[in-house]
Amino acid sequence: MSIPLDWNPALRVLVFLACLGPFVLLVNGVVSNSLGPDPAEHLMHITGEWVMRFMVLVLLATPLARHGWPRLARYRRMLGLYVWFYATVHLLVFAQVFIGWSGDQLVRELVDRPYVLVGFLAWLILVPLGITSVQTIRKRMGRYWRQLHKLTYVVAVLGWLHLFWLSRSDVGNAVLYGVIFGLLLLYRIRPIAKRVSFKLRS
Repeated sequence: MSIPLDWNPALRVLVFLACLGPFVLLVNGVVSNSLGPDPAEHLMHITGEWVMRFMVLVLLATPLARHGWPRLARYRRMLGLYVWFYATVHLLVFAQVFIGWSGDQLVRELVDRPYVLVGFLAWLILVPLGITSVQTIRKRMGRYWRQLHKLTYVVAVLGWLHLFWLSRSDVGNAVLYGVIFGLLLLYRIRPIAKRVSFKLRS
């Protein structure tokens, strides 16, 4: 009996390795000292960029599935875990290079720099989302799992704010992600608004 393409274990491994690819390239760049004149800034930029890219894929999975292309949705949980993974690498680089693992310095950064605060809040929300992605925990949580994972939308907004406040004069990337996230979130809000409107009328 043939295995459906979406559930092919080899394809799942391939997707996993493709998602891991940017990290492998970064590690190779660190080892070979080929990340340019400011390796720390390059690491921060690239890991942050991949957080946003994977977030787009996570949010895009549902609309595509509803319009007849469910394959991306098969890997949504994996993509979501990679959002957490690259966000964690992003935070680790920040802790190592910019605050030297100092708790006091982290508190000062959170107070003085709004983009650090919203980025850190986004990561904190990702922690329970990542932990509850484990199949056994997901089954135990039942319908509460879906409610918790709606916080993904909050992460997207906080991630965009983090990027926007960091952009300063060069806001092109922030505007692009803002438009994409806005459209994808609006896609989810409209059905909810219709259901609420229907209940009010009835």
